[in-house]
Amino acid sequence: MIKIENINVIFNKGTKLESHVLKDIDLKVRDGEFVTIIGGNGAGKSTLMNVLSGDVIPNNGHIFIDHQNVTRLSTERRSGMVSRVFQDPMIGTFADLTIEENMSLAFKRGVMRGLSLSLNNQLRERFREALSEVGIGLEERLKDKVATLSGGQRQALSLIMATLQDSKILLLDEHTAALDPKIGKIIMEITHKIIKNHKLTALMITHSMAQALQYGDRTIMMYHGEIVRDMQGENRKALSPEDLVKYFDL
Repeated sequence: MIKIENINVIFNKGTKLESHVLKDIDLKVRDGEFVTIIGGNGAGKSTLMNVLSGDVIPNNGHIFIDHQNVTRLSTERRSGMVSRVFQDPMIGTFADLTIEENMSLAFKRGVMRGLSLSLNNQLRERFREALSEVGIGLEERLKDKVATLSGGQRQALSLIMATLQDSKILLLDEHTAALDPKIGKIIMEITHKIIKNHKLTALMITHSMAQALQYGDRTIMMYHGEIVRDMQGENRKALSPEDLVKYFDL
């Protein structure tokens, strides 16, 4: 479970550039729940992700993951609990390393000290099994450098790498926005399959109103640093993408 209590984030506090980015955020996400997040630019969506990952420490409030208070823990100390896939397919992988080397680094996330890859046949077989889940043939290319992959293939690899360990949370930060729509749809299908198969707790930022309703169990809308709508259950099922667009006229 994720529990966020009274989180506030203020950038450049006490200066002329002061910006109150998150305002008294309260949010509970149940184990195995998939939440989509919508909102305009500057709504605070990515900052909320950064607070959960540890990239931003809030000015006040508390964050609990599985009843553990992680509010002041660094990104590194949360890395075993929180996985993240970014908008840019190039961010989540190392282009000059092979697929298996990238996966080995991800496998040791949260416990690794140093850069020893320690690859063996048992680990390679585990990587092949994980890659075969997405069904795009990457399991046969373990020794290929990631630089040879397309953007969609790299994003699929990033998704698999993010779930190699038993993370508590998967954060998806507009992870299909930089892809061709056709490839983006394939990545979303892969995403849905991975979240369902691994029973992950996931939060996904999207600018696609169709994606926001088609995937997940719940949709929250942010506006100027606040959660202004929380849509779930039968109420959410009755909504159309056009309904969500209307909600932006606050």
